[in-house]
Amino acid sequence: MPISASAQRKAGPGPLPGLLKRFLDLPGTKSAQIDVDLQGDPWRVAHGADAALFCGSCFKTFVLAAYLKEVEAGRLALDEQLAVDDEIRSTGGGVFEFLTGSAPARIVLEAMIAHSDNTATDVAMKRLGVGKVRAFIAEAGLADVRIPDNTRRFFSYIAGYPAGVDMGLEGIAQMLAGKSETVARDALNDVQTMAGTAATFVTYYKRALAGAFFAKRETLAEFKRILGLADAIALVVPPDTPAYLKGGSIDWNGFHCMATAGQMIVGATPVTFCLTLNWTGSDGDAPAVIEAYKVAVATILTQVRAGVARRRA
Repeated sequence: MPISASAQRKAGPGPLPGLLKRFLDLPGTKSAQIDVDLQGDPWRVAHGADAALFCGSCFKTFVLAAYLKEVEAGRLALDEQLAVDDEIRSTGGGVFEFLTGSAPARIVLEAMIAHSDNTATDVAMKRLGVGKVRAFIAEAGLADVRIPDNTRRFFSYIAGYPAGVDMGLEGIAQMLAGKSETVARDALNDVQTMAGTAATFVTYYKRALAGAFFAKRETLAEFKRILGLADAIALVVPPDTPAYLKGGSIDWNGFHCMATAGQMIVGATPVTFCLTLNWTGSDGDAPAVIEAYKVAVATILTQVRAGVARRRA
């Protein structure tokens, strides 16, 4: 049962007062929304849910959905071999970053979600075309979502290269070594970024996981299967709880992000959530904040699961 308009208007602390406290105690700017679509008694907890924050790799779910829609329409195939080479290579993820050759599109999409591999993401976006992803986002009415042309163009822009310029592998190496001669830009910007609101991510996942964007049942099954591989699931979702999500992060020039968006299923109850944290601070302090974020999200989802189980009993 989707949350009703009246339930949305009454959304507040819900049956678990103080649920977000550990998350809200973290430094920086926070945005969160949790929708618990309990049959006959749906509720929502939110904080700053309409703030468009940097979301990192959370945007890759839109690439997955758009790619599978093209497969469903017969214009792409999951067994098609896609080239992996220096022309498209990016940094981060550890799957295709140092490999050259080709891989089936299905494996590329799995690497993009399961390990957040940026080279895999750029391979998929090259084959699909960023215009297809942006068209899907627009058709879905996700007006506040912003995505880059690909991850290498994103890194190029924030590293200080002109808009539309690809810094190439040499530029990536210089960036990673801290030897870039360009002036760094903010990760959250109006040209090449990864951003969205918690409210929009929750709405999107509720619709997507209910099959709203796919015509065939098997397409939805593949969408869920791949999202169910995300490495963030083991970090924040209670054990033995089905979940479909994508996380995101960045540490850039004193700016940091941690984000998690998706859905877990407690019995027959969908719990759809997005918790995004943006903060500035010393890189040396970031690991402690990152760990505190993971503990906060894991604690929240565990409390929600227990609360839903009690109300269903």
